[in-house]
Amino acid sequence: MTENTPGNDPVPSSAKPSSAKPPSPEPSGVDLARVALRAAKEAARARGDAAQQKRQARRGGLRSGARADGRDPMALGSAINRLITERGWEAPAAVGGVMGRWPQIVGEDVANHCVPEKYDEDEHVLIVRCDSTAWATNLRLLAPTLVARLNEDLGHGTVRQIKVLGPSAPTRRYGPLRAPGSSGPGDTYR
Repeated sequence: MTENTPGNDPVPSSAKPSSAKPPSPEPSGVDLARVALRAAKEAARARGDAAQQKRQARRGGLRSGARADGRDPMALGSAINRLITERGWEAPAAVGGVMGRWPQIVGEDVANHCVPEKYDEDEHVLIVRCDSTAWATNLRLLAPTLVARLNEDLGHGTVRQIKVLGPSAPTRRYGPLRAPGSSGPGDTYR
């Protein structure tokens, strides 16, 4: 005989579809006691740890014990990785690694003529300077392939565009034959 309570189902099990899972039983009795005891033990352990730290602080500071805790020294690599993660520097650090491995990524021939200069984190743009206009044109043609290769290495969307700069023009020098206020030979063609 079945009772009609919220926990029990008045429909016989033969009328239910076979694919339905039986509801998981709610913890009761001994199970509830175990859960409550576990929670009480964890709370007591937390209170005990806090009280022990207060006592140690009163006795002259926290002392290192036999067990590992947050005050133990850590390896330099672990400390740097933790700092990078806490500050959210994953993408800039990864791109910095790419700048160090530039010859392996683009090949020795391209790396001899094109050098990455800067990564704009806000725009996700890698700025590359080439030593000649011919190499700048060549790199502009290779840019979609390089973006795909960089994103494969760094994660999707890290580099959206490669901005290619040609060689910088030499600065104009002032000499004894230059007129004051002149901008050079092109100023007569305005």
